[in-house]
Amino acid sequence: MIQYTYIKHQLAFNFDAKTSRGEIKKHDAYIIIAKDAFKKVIGIGEAAPLAGLSIDSTPDFEMKLNQILNHLNEGIAVDEELEIYPSIRFALESIQLDIKFGGIRKYIESAWLKGESIKINGLVWMNKSDEMLKEAISKFRAGFDCIKFKIGALDFDEECNLLEKFRKIAPESKVQIRVDANGAFHVDDALLKLKELKRFDIHSIEQPIKPNLWDEIQELIAKSPIKIALDEELIGLNPFESGKKLMEYLNPDYLIIKPTLIGGLKVSDEWIKLAQIYNKDWWATSALESNIGLNIIAQWSSSKNPKLHQGLGTGSLYSNNFPAPFKVEKGFLSYISDENWKFPQDWNLSI
Repeated sequence: MIQYTYIKHQLAFNFDAKTSRGEIKKHDAYIIIAKDAFKKVIGIGEAAPLAGLSIDSTPDFEMKLNQILNHLNEGIAVDEELEIYPSIRFALESIQLDIKFGGIRKYIESAWLKGESIKINGLVWMNKSDEMLKEAISKFRAGFDCIKFKIGALDFDEECNLLEKFRKIAPESKVQIRVDANGAFHVDDALLKLKELKRFDIHSIEQPIKPNLWDEIQELIAKSPIKIALDEELIGLNPFESGKKLMEYLNPDYLIIKPTLIGGLKVSDEWIKLAQIYNKDWWATSALESNIGLNIIAQWSSSKNPKLHQGLGTGSLYSNNFPAPFKVEKGFLSYISDENWKFPQDWNLSI
């Protein structure tokens, strides 16, 4: 029988991580380790619910995680328990795949593992507008041809001025701009803001208004001069039960897939199937996991043959991330086959 334990690892940001929902001061990652004594293999997965966004980011999360792992150790099924703990389901799916392929952190056969790099966007976090401009220019000059700006916390005119300055340096022919409002726009003036943003040749905007306002976002998508991508709208939603309704009623331009937030890889697969049925495109984005979670999301997204830039450049956000065999360079995430993972020695990864 497989035996499960976990280690809590508090990820430390290299900077003040600000969004329109406020500053993220810390991010707790729960690294689940599963030892299969029969196969003599160790599987590793990550459950890292994101405060203020994940439905399982609750005060009793660690207690519930401990309970679920105890049930697994006792041979008790946990499928029903995992319905409201998407990050734990993602971690356990990862572990099953890791054990299946020999416990070497290669979870899914993909072109990425064979040397094909993944196109990613460069992410510009909330900050003072002049600092955001410097960061965007730096990423553009470093080779990124898709830059994503987090907006919604500064004065809107100031944000428009920032985008205008950046566009003078980086025209549409050389770089794609995405913006992420994280639901910060008010319903009453959201359309006016989208019309104003159009002049900066914006590729898309993520979640302009708060989720669960279906009538309002449906009307906004229908009238918007900028394509709208939905991500928070998928959190807590069962695609098997409500996915068809969302696609037909809201008719989003893009879906953004975050396995940690929406319930793991199988659920993510279903959202992609729905996108394909309705002739929509998608991209995957990390939910600020450590390199452990980022690794499997990169492998999974590569296996889907993505057409668009993925949001997978988050590995350098932390000062205490786990050294991993991949790197970001010139707007691409690349796997380095001749390097190994480096986990803390006190994890006791032996069997």
